[in-house]
Amino acid sequence: MSKLFEENAYLREFKAKIISINREEKTIELDNTAFYARSGGQPGDIGEIIAENQNIEVKDTIKKDNKIINIINEAENLDKGIEIIGKIDWEKRYKHMKMHSALHLMCSVIPLGVTGGQIGYEKSRLDFNDPDKEINKEEIEEKINSLVKNDYEITSKIIDSKILDEQPELVRTMSVKPPQIDGKIRLIKIGNVDLQPCGGTHVKSTAEIGSIKIGKIENKGRMNRRVNILLND
Repeated sequence: MSKLFEENAYLREFKAKIISINREEKTIELDNTAFYARSGGQPGDIGEIIAENQNIEVKDTIKKDNKIINIINEAENLDKGIEIIGKIDWEKRYKHMKMHSALHLMCSVIPLGVTGGQIGYEKSRLDFNDPDKEINKEEIEEKINSLVKNDYEITSKIIDSKILDEQPELVRTMSVKPPQIDGKIRLIKIGNVDLQPCGGTHVKSTAEIGSIKIGKIENKGRMNRRVNILLND
């Protein structure tokens, strides 16, 4: 399967063929897709599939057995081999792209291990290993907004996963290993500000994120602190 969202995160519509279908579970698999599958704290894409003059709702996109699977609302009138047009819900996807990029910036200004995270439409968050309570709300908000205004380019590249053995500091998450496929990993680079493995979708430049606001900073146990982030749309 070709992951079109890795080649172009701004692709809103695409053509594909159904290569498998499960009518009981109401799921289908396509030969290529722009639908991002739920992973790494980023929600799966929703949208619609147009097939043989019918519009079928895509309720979620997940990974199953290393395949990208669409959960749909109707599978009775679909068959393997049918050509379809897929349309993602761009409003939600683009918000997730901005949120995801903002969380990378948060990583760059908080030099602590990441213990968890979640991307949402209204707000997103990262959990940090912060036993000494070093995180300062006003300071990190000012630093992230400064990086946004500097309009750093955001790019990706595929490299050999062995680089993680040579540069283990690239991995910020403490509990989840970066996604690897055939010994390769995808790196996301934000100017000279941040570089880390990530399989998600991001905007092309930090200026697209817009201004951000740091919400609640919550204590989650003795070691962990949760930093919530919102976008000022």
